Amino acid sequence: MNTIVYVGMDVHKESYTLCCYCYDTDLVEYRQTIPADYRLVLKYMERVRNRYEGDVTFVCGYEAGCVGYSLYHQLTDHAVDCKILAPTTMAITNTNRVKTDRKDAANIARCLAFHTYSEVYVPDEQDNQVKEYIRMRDDQKLALKKVKQQILAFVLRQGKRFDGGKTYWTIRHMKWLYGLELAPLDKETLSEYLITYEYLVEKIERLDRRIEELASEERYREKVKKLGCFMGLQTHTALSMLVEIGDFERFAKAQKFAGFLGLVPSEDSSADDINRYGITKAGNRHLRRLMVEAAQCYTRGTVGHKSVALKKRQEGCSPEVIAYADKANERLRRRFYRLTLHNGVNRNKAATAIARELSCFIWGMMTDNVA
Repeated sequence: MNTIVYVGMDVHKESYTLCCYCYDTDLVEYRQTIPADYRLVLKYMERVRNRYEGDVTFVCGYEAGCVGYSLYHQLTDHAVDCKILAPTTMAITNTNRVKTDRKDAANIARCLAFHTYSEVYVPDEQDNQVKEYIRMRDDQKLALKKVKQQILAFVLRQGKRFDGGKTYWTIRHMKWLYGLELAPLDKETLSEYLITYEYLVEKIERLDRRIEELASEERYREKVKKLGCFMGLQTHTALSMLVEIGDFERFAKAQKFAGFLGLVPSEDSSADDINRYGITKAGNRHLRRLMVEAAQCYTRGTVGHKSVALKKRQEGCSPEVIAYADKANERLRRRFYRLTLHNGVNRNKAATAIARELSCFIWGMMTDNVA
């Protein structure tokens, strides 16, 4: 007799809350909270194993969160079947608005048992390292954005206004900042801000060069080249898509891929009562932001026009790939103008719609559906 026991784990930085569920008893049992150590999880399963007759097979799972893939790798290295559940796909939830670690662990165990969840893709070691590097670079970009805002706010508080146009951080604007006449301590304050700004600019340029080197490796080179045929998908975005998605074939349809990114409209309909709302925002938030940013390239320019940079990125690709990307680029730019100029759709909503359709074209490119 073989018994399958599903172990739900509600994991936090300092503690794990565990419980078990199996079909035979239809009960959630053996609840326990332990320190955050995978070895204690292994000991817990050994204790539980003795409470069942015959052979026992464990299936463990936890929601994607703060621990990332570390607990998954620690358990799978010890031959434990472990799953990472995407929180937005879990069908069994609390209905009485009482949320505790024990209830969350029980819900995870039941989702494992009845397969009412989608499993998070776990990248291999190299993809995960590249992903962490790119996200570190994006954190530095956010820090640079914050410093820019701080500098502009500080200058404005000093009653200084730049009259050289609406474009900041140009050579002219930087000369104006360095030449401002301020009180000695205010001048020192601005100087410290500018030192941080210059440091972050140089650091991001160095990180971008490193990302270019990573993208040129044989593992990624060809796929990055293909994705670069789309407008808005330069090396940084293309490599992010590859290392975070992994295998595009795991999505049966382009719509499934768009849904994974959270770019599809949410809906709450019943019978004749149809209610549609904004995008679901489920799935990978980082990739969703990159897709929306890439879609901004379709909100300007002439339909059918290809920039010099885009032509250079397309060099060396097959005619079929270039034709597919050009068709997508022309269609998406034309659709944005139709939505905003003819249908009166809000600009941001239209850009999000373009991001959704762009993701479908990307799925087609990476699964060789370019006909």
